[in-house]
Amino acid sequence: MKRALFTLQELSEFVGANIVGDPEVEIHGLASLELASKADLAHFSHPRYRSLLTKTLAGAVILREGDTNIWNGNALVVKDPYLAFARISHLFAPNIEMPIGIDAAARVAPTADIHASVSVGPGTLIGERCVLAKGVQVDANCVIGDDTIIGSHSVLKANTVLYSQVRIGQSCIVHSNSVIGADGFGFVPDHEGHLESIAQIGGVTIGNRVSIGAGTTIDRGTLHDTVVSDGVKIDNQVQIGHNCRIGEHTVICGCVGIAGSVTIGKYCIVAGACGIGGSGPLEITDNVTITAGTNVLTSIEEPGTYSGGTFHAKTRLWKRNAMRFRSLDLISKRISALERQIRKWNEKI
Repeated sequence: MKRALFTLQELSEFVGANIVGDPEVEIHGLASLELASKADLAHFSHPRYRSLLTKTLAGAVILREGDTNIWNGNALVVKDPYLAFARISHLFAPNIEMPIGIDAAARVAPTADIHASVSVGPGTLIGERCVLAKGVQVDANCVIGDDTIIGSHSVLKANTVLYSQVRIGQSCIVHSNSVIGADGFGFVPDHEGHLESIAQIGGVTIGNRVSIGAGTTIDRGTLHDTVVSDGVKIDNQVQIGHNCRIGEHTVICGCVGIAGSVTIGKYCIVAGACGIGGSGPLEITDNVTITAGTNVLTSIEEPGTYSGGTFHAKTRLWKRNAMRFRSLDLISKRISALERQIRKWNEKI
């Protein structure tokens, strides 16, 4: 059972913060600046919340040294308040641990190798030759296909499905209703236009400390594994196609769709509702941010921030602009013709 109370001194030691105020003040929980009480710790991480900082009732606030002049109460002073808040949040998170052992209502193949410290919930099916390492937790009604390996201290939430030949590293979490290792979307038309499937005989390899959100799907490779590297964080309802490779510590936000054979580099951010994929293999280099709703149809070779699409507008105005957009090529040609005509007139003067 996790403790429900910490002194400011204990929290400062945990994150390496300097203390302003009373080090013995007791913190019972975390709260926003707006809703915090005297027993709560809040954080001030962005200037837009400055007005809330002056009004908060929090018992203590995590902030930068330059902001201590606008807060008279107890404080943890750090370089990065949001990072310190993230680390402290785990001290107050509910400690929900499954009992060690295999539930009587689970079914485990006789060739599976299950460490003695593993927890398996009711209704879960574990296939032949699977390996579940130390401290793995598998919640209720999961399906783990043959020849799948799950690294130590990884967690599968309820109703997760891992097809065969999936490899998950250490300290990963896969949230409910995710499907990893389904067939990639591979078809080829015959001479009559009927579609024939291409066998997807690769697998999926997930690195260490990867987080996969609820309802996300990661397809198996056609010949080689689809790869999600160490430290990647994937939000809910993301589709990652076959043969993709996602670089270390990249973040993929909700409702992103990534077509097959896309390579994304390290430390990238793909914001919500982006679509990525073109007519052939597409590569995105390291340290690229793609803003929400952007469609990426060609490779990105230089780091930076990329955007696409248009801003919302009143429907009537948006329709008028959409019709004009269809005429942009004609308008461009007319402008070029006018520029040529103006140059001729200037030459005659």
